[in-house]
Amino acid sequence: MYGHGAAPPARDSGTVITLRVVLAAVGFLSCGLLACAPLFRIAFLRGRTVDWVLAWAGLPLSIACFAVVGSLPESDPRTDVAMSLVLLFGLFSSVYFVVMDIRVHQQRRFAGFPPPQGPTVHTGYGYPQPAPPYPPAHQPQPPAPQVPAPGVVLPPPPQRPAPARIDQVRAELDELSDYLRKHDGGSTESGR
Repeated sequence: MYGHGAAPPARDSGTVITLRVVLAAVGFLSCGLLACAPLFRIAFLRGRTVDWVLAWAGLPLSIACFAVVGSLPESDPRTDVAMSLVLLFGLFSSVYFVVMDIRVHQQRRFAGFPPPQGPTVHTGYGYPQPAPPYPPAHQPQPPAPQVPAPGVVLPPPPQRPAPARIDQVRAELDELSDYLRKHDGGSTESGR
C-alpha cells in the first residue's frame, strides 16, 4: 500500500547556473553582510566539518567588522581595515562558493548520478517509458545456443524469478482487498 517515494526533480543547467550566480552575487554585493550564505550552501552540499566551521565563523566576522565600521568615526583607519576585511571576505566566499559548487556538480556527474536532463523519477503505475535507443555496437548479443551431443538431454533453462515490483503490487492488492472486506463487512452488519 505504500509505494516508493518520488525523488525530487533534477535541476536543469539553467537553474543550476542561475542559483550559482545569485548566491555568488549575494556574498559580494551585500558588502559582505551575507557572505556566509554561499558558505552555508557549500556546507550543506559537501557536509564537511571544515565548510561548516567556515560558514559559522563567517557570520560573527561580518557582524564584528560592521560593528567596528558603525561605532568608530569615518576618519579612523580601523574602519577602513574593517570594511576592507568584510569586502574581501565577501569576495572570498563568492569565489569559494563558485569553485566548490562546480566541483560538487562535476563529482556527482562522474560518480554515476544521472544527468540533469535524464529521467530520474520512477514513473509509478502506468505504461513503462521507452528506453533510449543505443547504437547497434552497444547492444548486447545473445549467447550462441549450445547444440547437445546426440542422445544427451539438456535440463530446461532456469526460470527467471518474478520481478520484485510484481510481488510488491500483489502484496498491496492483497492488503487492499483485506481492508475492503473488513470495511464492507463492518458497514453492512452495522447497517442492518
